[in-house]
Amino acid sequence: MSKKVVVVLAEGFETIEALAPIDILRRANLDVCVAGLSGKTVVSAHKVSVNVDCLLSDVDYIPDALVLPGGMPGSVNLGASAALEALTCKTFSAGKIVAAICAAPAEALAKFGLLSGRMATCYPGFEDKFPADAEHVDEDVCIDGNLITGRGAGVALEFGYALVSEIIDAQLAQKLSSAMLHSV
Repeated sequence: MSKKVVVVLAEGFETIEALAPIDILRRANLDVCVAGLSGKTVVSAHKVSVNVDCLLSDVDYIPDALVLPGGMPGSVNLGASAALEALTCKTFSAGKIVAAICAAPAEALAKFGLLSGRMATCYPGFEDKFPADAEHVDEDVCIDGNLITGRGAGVALEFGYALVSEIIDAQLAQKLSSAMLHSV
C-alpha cells in the first residue's frame, strides 16, 4: 500500500514550492492528496489557479507526510488555520513527517509549537519568528527527525527529493533526480 502524503495549499501559496514537490512525490508513486485550506480552487501568490483534490476538512486521517508550501500570504493563512494546526500536531505527534518550506516553518510550524528544541531553516528574515530554543540553520533543506524544512522557491526540487528520501528511501530520490536531469 502506497504511503499517503497531504500537501496543503492556502490562498497566496508559492507556486514552485507546491508544484515541484507534488510532481516529485507523484513520480515516486506516493498517494498524494492536494488539499485546499479554504476552497477547491486555490490561487497562488503569482495568480496561478490550482484545482485541488479535496478540502482540508475532508482529510480525516493522519498522513505519512504533511507538506506545507510557503509563499505570502499563503504561509500566514496556513498559520491562522486551527484545523491545520490540529492535523499538523497530530501528524507530528504520531512520528509522521511534517514538512514546510519558505516562510511556512516560521509562520505555521513555529505558531503551532513544533519548532521548539528543533533545528530548522526558512526563508531569510523569518527566522526571528522561531522560538528561542529552536536552532535556525543556514541550509537549503534541514532534516531533524520527522521535521523537514526548506529555505524557499529555489530549493523546491531539493525539498521534494528530501521528502522522497525520508518517506521512501534515498536511492529512489537519487533515481528521480537523475531522471529529471537534476543533481542533488
